[in-house]
Amino acid sequence: MTLPAPEQGDDIKALAKGGYGGILAVGQGSSRPPRLIRMQYSPAGATKHIALVGKGITFDTGGISLKPPASMHEMKADMSGAAAVIATMYAVAALKLPIAVTAYAACAENMPSGTAQRPGDVISAYGGRTIEVLNTDAEGRLVMADALVRAAEDKPDAVFDIATLTGAAVVALGFRTAGVIGDEDPRNMVLAAAAKAGEEFWPMPMPEELRAPMDSLVADIANIGIREGGMLSAALFLKDFIAEGLPWAHLDIAGPAFNPQAAHGYTHKGGVGFGVRTLVTLLETAATES
Repeated sequence: MTLPAPEQGDDIKALAKGGYGGILAVGQGSSRPPRLIRMQYSPAGATKHIALVGKGITFDTGGISLKPPASMHEMKADMSGAAAVIATMYAVAALKLPIAVTAYAACAENMPSGTAQRPGDVISAYGGRTIEVLNTDAEGRLVMADALVRAAEDKPDAVFDIATLTGAAVVALGFRTAGVIGDEDPRNMVLAAAAKAGEEFWPMPMPEELRAPMDSLVADIANIGIREGGMLSAALFLKDFIAEGLPWAHLDIAGPAFNPQAAHGYTHKGGVGFGVRTLVTLLETAATES
């Protein structure tokens, strides 16, 4: 059965008017329009405010830079970061945690078509920074750029983003361990929460020498750098869109978000909701600390 394509209505107009060029560029090849979902939990008396940003690529073909077909069916899980922040918001509200949380799910379907973005395109992200798109399969960082800049406008005490961002994370850490990169304090908050929650994270560096290969002749930054250290380059790209002085950590969950192998422990096959327990534990801890 073929379902009718949704109408390109007021949501798309709002994204265009707001200047959310990353989300629009990634989603423009699909008949299913993109969305930026904003969720807010603001309990009375809360003295701390955390922002969460999740990557929500509902299906990732790679776009014009088409992925190999062998495991493309697993790319239905490329929305795991957005799913994690949505589930975390539900848990925070159910637990009535005494902490304010604002979450963004940056959602788009990355498809090849006559309207899709092309390698060589230059887009303007939310906030005005320009990006040269060298590879349309490095699309998650484009939608995340918009959401990270927007999240900073809510004036949070810290921002944590979570994404199935790079295949390089799987090469480096396998299918059961996620990487965490960013400023020391928020990175350590993630590691402590993960240890308590029973999820596996490993701290990764951000070598500054990997930023120069993303310099562009026609834009503020290119969306890919060199192949080596791809997970670290992706984090450096995101860092370009973090407001100055805003504590930040990036969780790359590309490996453990989807389990294609045999079940182990309490982890079943398929999408597993990785990161939710860590984020909820992190927020519980932050809510009780002075």
